[in-house]
Amino acid sequence: MASANRERLLEKVDLKNCPGCRMDRAKEEQTGVPYKNLSYIWIVSLCTALPISSLFPFLYFMIRDFHIAKREEDIGFYAGFVGSSFMVGRALTSVLWGVVADRYGRKPVILMGTFSVVIFNTLFGFSTSFWMALSMRFLLGCFNSLLGTIRAYASEVCREEHRALGLSIVSTSRGIGLIIGPAIGGFFAQPAEKYPEIFAKSSIFGRFPFLLPCLLISIYAAGVFVSCWWLPETLHMHNERVSERFDPCDVLEVSSNEISEVENITDVDRRVAPSKANLLKNWPLMSTIIVYCVFSLQEMAYTEIFSLWAVSNKKYGGLGFSSQDVGIVLAISGLGLLLFQLLLYPPMERVLGPVMVTRLSAVISMPLLSLYPYIAMLSGLALHLVINCASMLRNALSVSLVTGIFILQNNAVPQNQRGAANGISMTAMSVFKAFGPAGGGALFSWAQKRQVAAFLPGNQMVFFILNVVQFIGLLLTFKPFLALPPHRSKENVARKT
Repeated sequence: MASANRERLLEKVDLKNCPGCRMDRAKEEQTGVPYKNLSYIWIVSLCTALPISSLFPFLYFMIRDFHIAKREEDIGFYAGFVGSSFMVGRALTSVLWGVVADRYGRKPVILMGTFSVVIFNTLFGFSTSFWMALSMRFLLGCFNSLLGTIRAYASEVCREEHRALGLSIVSTSRGIGLIIGPAIGGFFAQPAEKYPEIFAKSSIFGRFPFLLPCLLISIYAAGVFVSCWWLPETLHMHNERVSERFDPCDVLEVSSNEISEVENITDVDRRVAPSKANLLKNWPLMSTIIVYCVFSLQEMAYTEIFSLWAVSNKKYGGLGFSSQDVGIVLAISGLGLLLFQLLLYPPMERVLGPVMVTRLSAVISMPLLSLYPYIAMLSGLALHLVINCASMLRNALSVSLVTGIFILQNNAVPQNQRGAANGISMTAMSVFKAFGPAGGGALFSWAQKRQVAAFLPGNQMVFFILNVVQFIGLLLTFKPFLALPPHRSKENVARKT
């Protein structure tokens, strides 16, 4: 009885010096959309997404310049390993960073992650060998802890009615980063060849042809790092203070008036006493993580394959684009994605719900991907028009897929486990995404060698396999596999206490 009373008291404590309590009070006072906090979410999510895929438009040329591939058809094989190394590093450390975020706060982890982008992404631009490029991407992944932490942060910094908007901001900014990143890589890689009137071959950007896009992203990350010093913390940090204030032996002597007085203080949503629930036994959480992993595998493989396919020669079924052409396509896709997520996704999610939006996006994506090999048969203006429209629609659907999964995942756990839960999600997702570039690169290389096969020749096989993975993810969104988490809110928890 004493422990129950103590837990009840601890759950009701509101301390003026606790950052989580300050955030709760701020949310109660501000009934409108928290634009300032959402802007932090936007810039940090963009920072974590930009370096992930910025290398794909020029990775083909980087591997070629390393002279490690003996044949042109083998370039995709080596490119896959460089693309996967980031995800391998992130898979190894995501749970650790999630635990750190739950113990020491979201802000220190966000600062560490943004600073790591500045260092390791710049060093990647200076790569002169395959192994240097591989190791820099691996280290970048090890310290890139931002996505899981910012997802937890987004669900905590907004009131209940704006929580879906906050998580939508994460997925939108991340999706745009995965598009603008390759656009930056496509426009600014090899600047001495593309813009000889500005960059001389003897300059640093001539000697390191892939430094400029990496440097631009690092400069942005440096700006985010500085701005995040003013980032408000959301984690409740008063376990130690509460233990000093309430001795377990004294709880039995607490009067009803004292209990009533404590209960009048702002609710803390059961975040003072650490939960001992085993996250691995939380099936609503684990089922959403598995679904997220399958869709992430397909998304990462598509990102790798699209850039390789776009720049490959037409005789191999590619589009014959330059890296600059790929950058234009991806930049247009980013604009379309921004408009879709901000204007169309919120009302769709309110009417249909996150699960139904995910299912519809998966269904529409499959016939769209099946058309890609036939788009390569076009040329001139028709080719550019069709591929821009297809890429814009495909990326909008891809981001819509995962936004609903984000909402379900963060609703499946309380705040004091949200960092660890997102860490587990990031680890599992990164493992799957590590197979994406490697598998996609190997699949693309193999498909280019079978241009005259009787069954699904050339790139038809590539996009068929992408659709198979998409279909598996779609099946997993149905019962009995996917378990919907209970709707958690501050008001619901308060009633339970």
